[in-house]
Amino acid sequence: MPDAYNVMLDAELSKSFDVWSGYLDARTGEDPQTRARLRSMLESARAAVAEGDSATARALVADMYDDAREAGLPWAPSPPRPCEADRQVRDYAKDALPQVLPLGMRDRLDHIAVSLRVTGRRLQAAPGLDASIRQDVLYITARAGMALDLAHPTAARRELERLNAIARRCGVEP
Repeated sequence: MPDAYNVMLDAELSKSFDVWSGYLDARTGEDPQTRARLRSMLESARAAVAEGDSATARALVADMYDDAREAGLPWAPSPPRPCEADRQVRDYAKDALPQVLPLGMRDRLDHIAVSLRVTGRRLQAAPGLDASIRQDVLYITARAGMALDLAHPTAARRELERLNAIARRCGVEP
């Protein structure tokens, strides 16, 4: 199985590089020495990725967020919240994953994703469901989404079956 997790990690770095580049290219009037230090760290992180050392690059990016916060730079990027970060990374990874995943695997993952969306929407729209069932639906679809992000069809299919079982119990067509 291709290593989709590494694709996600690479996408996370690419997104961070783009965010920091945009910030550092803008004229914000903030402390030029701090900004120069941040630019140097960004270039070091890019060099680390080019040398295959993504762990160092991730550490440098994390240090950039810390340095900007400690310096009190009001316009500097702040680390995205986990949900926001995942959405951004998915957007970057969607371009890279097709190059790594075989067509058959992509088709299986797409089929599962469509089934999850349809069944999840039907359940959410069903009248008379209590809050705990709605929470279970959200939880299961989130787990399935993570499995799909990591190109793990077996785990995603298992979550889809759990969602279908809830649908059948609630009288909703899966």
